[in-house]
Amino acid sequence: MIRYRLTVITIVISFLLVRCTNTHKVNSEAKFSPEDEQLFTEVQEQTFQYFWDGAEPASGMARERIHIDNVYPQKDRNVITSGGSGFGVMALLVGIHRGFITRDQGRERLEKIVQFLKTADRFHGAWPHWWYGETGKVKPFSKKDNGGDLVETSFLLQGLLCVRQYFINGDSAEQVLANRIDTLWREVEFDWYRHGTNSLYWHWSPEYNWEMNFPVHGYNECLIMYILAASSPTHGVPPEVYHEGWAQSGRIVAPCSVFDYPLQLYHQGDSPYGGPLFWAHYSYLGLDPHGLKDRYADYWVENRNQTLINYSWCIRNPKYFKGYGPDNWGLTASYSVNGYAAHAPGNYNDRGVISPTAALSSFPYTPQQSMQAMRHWYNDMKDKLWGPYGFYDAFSQTANWYPQRYLAIDQGPIVVMMENYRSGLLWRLFMSCPEVKAGLKQLGFTSPHFK
Repeated sequence: MIRYRLTVITIVISFLLVRCTNTHKVNSEAKFSPEDEQLFTEVQEQTFQYFWDGAEPASGMARERIHIDNVYPQKDRNVITSGGSGFGVMALLVGIHRGFITRDQGRERLEKIVQFLKTADRFHGAWPHWWYGETGKVKPFSKKDNGGDLVETSFLLQGLLCVRQYFINGDSAEQVLANRIDTLWREVEFDWYRHGTNSLYWHWSPEYNWEMNFPVHGYNECLIMYILAASSPTHGVPPEVYHEGWAQSGRIVAPCSVFDYPLQLYHQGDSPYGGPLFWAHYSYLGLDPHGLKDRYADYWVENRNQTLINYSWCIRNPKYFKGYGPDNWGLTASYSVNGYAAHAPGNYNDRGVISPTAALSSFPYTPQQSMQAMRHWYNDMKDKLWGPYGFYDAFSQTANWYPQRYLAIDQGPIVVMMENYRSGLLWRLFMSCPEVKAGLKQLGFTSPHFK
């Protein structure tokens, strides 16, 4: 394991460099002490290890889950995930940027991943939710979900495009890697997944065809899929697919206010409080929400207010769960006391389960509140919450439930969004893609990155 060392001089120099180069004015809302900066780096580095030491060895991809304890014996340790690996390749870039690994180490791992993706099962260019890492053969996510998963593919592409941009002007080996990624991107048939309509469909299977029957409408975690579909240089979709499918001809707009924080969009589900927090994370690991607007919303305002509603709900704690408060908050999809659940504010969706990824991946939106939670978990609850890949996925003090288990889709956003808060690295990379800029403009978005 990489040792955790960071001198005060390194902290100060790094902090000054970031402030001088980052246009998003990182740390403008919270000034961290040197001790907090060191903790910040340790959490990033330990969580990064999920995608480095913990990766499936044959493919280099992210395992769907890793269980440390014996209470929940892990099955299928070779099952890998497409969306979680998209978050993971972004984490590898953070690892290079922060010096957790060398640039050559990162490139070599990414070459292995891209080679796997070139030969693994694909369906009209889209990858499945799961594969077996040794073979590249699809593992069904459910009975009829044994083909292409366009949402998970989009999470993977978001990461791969960041990798392409990172290496595109590098040496000859790096440029080869970037070009191979570009080929994979161009081969995804977004237009096929329209199924002849003005919506994008989540799934297609060569065995079950369109029987999953899941057209994707907003608002939820899937915005990035529509943006990439509009941005594709080879299999793009026209703007009406976004406006009629995702935005439902304007019905996506449903203004409300919760705890004096306004929301502009209809957040789907049973909760009127903004939904689970991964909706403010997954599409925005690369898509920079700062100043991002279209006819429906200001996405920085939407995401920040959703996060503040989540935080405020946990402070108010109307269901009187043990431990909730300003230093212990964050409701999102994760493992739950009974299975897996999309935890969110609301009487039905709040099950007394805190998921550290919710607050940690929200650093860009709530830096002070996120730091307070991270400090508490590390200083006061480390013996129950901390393991080889950072904080465990979820816990409940009410149920005295502290499973030692991880999920790729929860660990990845921690590394990436903490870095976006710190330096804006992944935001700059993704928003530098010329196709993405063109696609966003075609859909009527504005962004500071267009200037």
